[in-house]
Amino acid sequence: MAKRKNNGGAVDGAGSILSTVAGPAAPPHPSRLGPPNPISDQLLEKVTGDEKLAAERPFNATKALEYGEAAYTPHPGETHAAPTPIATASTSTETIASEKVGDGQPDIGDNAINRPLDRVRVDDTARELTTDQGVPVADNQNSLKAGLRGPTLMEDFILREKITHFDHERIPERVVHARGSAAHGYFESYEDLRAITRAAPFAAKGKRTPVFVRFSTVAGERGSADTVRDVRGFAVKFYTDDGNWDLVGNNMPVFFIQDVMKFPDLIHSVKPEPHNGMPQAASAHDTFWDFASLSPEIAHMLMWHTSDRAIPRSYRTMQGFGVHTFRLVNASGEWVFCKFHWTPLAGTYSLVWDEAARLTGADPDFHRRDLWEAIDSGQFPEWELGLQIFTEEQAAQFPFDVLDPTKIVPEEMVALRTVGKLVLDRNPDNFFAETEQVAFCAAHVVPGIDFTNDPLLQGRIHSYIDTQISRLGGANFHEIPINTPVAQIHNNQRDGIHRQQINRGRVSYEPNSLAGGCPFQAGVRGFVSVPEPSQGNEVRGKPELFADHYSQARLFWISQSMTEQRHIIGAFRFELTRVQTPAIRRRTLALLANIDSGLAGAVADGLGMEVPPPLPPATDRPAYDYPPSPALSLFARPGNAGIRTRRVALLVAAGVDGVQVRKLYAALLEQGAVPRLVGQKIGALTSYTDAPLDVEISLETGPSVLWDGVIVPDCADARDALSRDASALEFVKLQYRHGKPLLALGSGGELLKAAKIPRKLSHGVPDPGVIVAEPGDVAEALERFRSVLGQHRVYARETDPARV
Repeated sequence: MAKRKNNGGAVDGAGSILSTVAGPAAPPHPSRLGPPNPISDQLLEKVTGDEKLAAERPFNATKALEYGEAAYTPHPGETHAAPTPIATASTSTETIASEKVGDGQPDIGDNAINRPLDRVRVDDTARELTTDQGVPVADNQNSLKAGLRGPTLMEDFILREKITHFDHERIPERVVHARGSAAHGYFESYEDLRAITRAAPFAAKGKRTPVFVRFSTVAGERGSADTVRDVRGFAVKFYTDDGNWDLVGNNMPVFFIQDVMKFPDLIHSVKPEPHNGMPQAASAHDTFWDFASLSPEIAHMLMWHTSDRAIPRSYRTMQGFGVHTFRLVNASGEWVFCKFHWTPLAGTYSLVWDEAARLTGADPDFHRRDLWEAIDSGQFPEWELGLQIFTEEQAAQFPFDVLDPTKIVPEEMVALRTVGKLVLDRNPDNFFAETEQVAFCAAHVVPGIDFTNDPLLQGRIHSYIDTQISRLGGANFHEIPINTPVAQIHNNQRDGIHRQQINRGRVSYEPNSLAGGCPFQAGVRGFVSVPEPSQGNEVRGKPELFADHYSQARLFWISQSMTEQRHIIGAFRFELTRVQTPAIRRRTLALLANIDSGLAGAVADGLGMEVPPPLPPATDRPAYDYPPSPALSLFARPGNAGIRTRRVALLVAAGVDGVQVRKLYAALLEQGAVPRLVGQKIGALTSYTDAPLDVEISLETGPSVLWDGVIVPDCADARDALSRDASALEFVKLQYRHGKPLLALGSGGELLKAAKIPRKLSHGVPDPGVIVAEPGDVAEALERFRSVLGQHRVYARETDPARV
């Protein structure tokens, strides 16, 4: 047996610092967290400082002073100085600055109520506890009583203030998009676009505009899980020189309905059924599919909803779309139509359904945690903004109406023009104050951006503002710090609940002379709506082109890879299997028959049903025959991230090759991955070649679905405990089933054998994601593993007869 070394290695436990759950039994003390970057250095300083600060108080030294005679003399709280300011920060990205967030780190111990967001950041270092009125609190442990065993007194204003505030800490959640996660960042323009728009973010090449971006699910309540099948919100608040512009979009470019009149019906149908409150955050129930099968305009959106787009791997790897057709307007009043596209530079990746379903239990905060961890470790998410720009004359030639939100403009008809980059580089300090209170409104546009007559967009212009007034306590929600623009606010609006501004002078009207006519209207420098003549008489209806419900649904279907088509079929089968009413299933199959007979037949077969006759079309116009659009496949955008932020489990047990493990761990870190030692329990683990290892997370806390790949290192005992552990066997089986790469070195291959993991696909073709190598071939084997890990999955396993 090789001699054990005394050093623990430079990166032991680094994965635990890069993560937000669990860790080794003893504090990790790595000297680095992979490739150097200032944010990861601050994260290391922060976590190390957190541990030192927590260790200063092994117990509550003042607890005994709460009882008996000692309780009559109020005592000061116990305090300890932080070893570094970053230790008490909310996030390691605190020092990331922008025009909106300010300098980031507040003056320690100061409550700054002015300046950008710094004006409302509060730090309590070296400060006494006070009431909301600034009164020092002598005792925060006990209510005021008439004697030690007497009744609590109503005069205890400190108790009443504390409990009253607690009783009112929650605000109404959003009706839709209730569950969300957000981050600060910036948008940088690649070029000067003033020839086509006055919009401030595009005024110069290299111009940066601060943003706050919120991602969300649509149907679930605030406490639902992240990985449910649903549309994801992708809302961007630009804090521009000319005020706030909210691009309130989704990760799918089309919508379920064509007119906002139907929006309450859509949401009522997809929400939990009112008689029993089930199911939560799911569309797989009767009322949704009853509505859908009677609303054929939904056909295109159903294809997106049942595709892998509805279960993204992360917020960082999903596209975003403005959904509607907007107008871009230049300083001369000339305008063009525009559609907005966000494309992640990390590529577009998704979960598989079994994985997504298991994640709801293993980590319901999976997407929220992923976004936070990436930003806090300096791996900032990035998207490029692409515009589809076309004229009114071009739009008139399209075989669809650009005002129809259930239609896309295929990229083959109008190519994307990439005009800028979105970077998220700072996590919020406080979830409630920022993520929960941020108010996005489709009506918030700036000069250079204007609406169209899209009947869904027209209703959203009203609905969002109306919602925020109800949710945030009145018309002054714009004065909540996260919602305030960086542009100056000067108007004659006054009063109302939660008013913050203290306006100087006595004038609150216009025109006026007592204030010199101020504030005065801006004229042509201000927002000017595009003048458009009214068309026709008042009518409730839609243009005839809106009636083509199936052509673009078929376009989406034929543009998907075979893997993606299998997933769509599986999603329809799952959703409709949960529907109880056979007539609703038949009606949905009749809708699918209008899209593609093969799709309808495969779904019907999975339901044990025959395909019924197609639903009658809503128009006599023939369907338009679109050619496939490769851009509609997730596989069209692999991205440039490699294995950065990919989570890799190193399954270890007693007797593992510690030298090998540390080399693997360090190599993965250097390439930007997040490795962690996973074992049967946390704590020290003997190594036969090096100092003991500290297991960072257990199989119980870190199940298979949390990882993008697994490595089983060499072990002194070829029949080690992992090969006899049902949890370890299930771990590698699920990694294989979900198409993830597995690397086994030396005796680590015994675990794959015990789990019956095949090394080849059908017909003897080697599985590129099952890599078994000798300890001497670590470098070559790790390179193969890295290559498959960067490709996300081995989808060929899904149809393989040897699948475990």
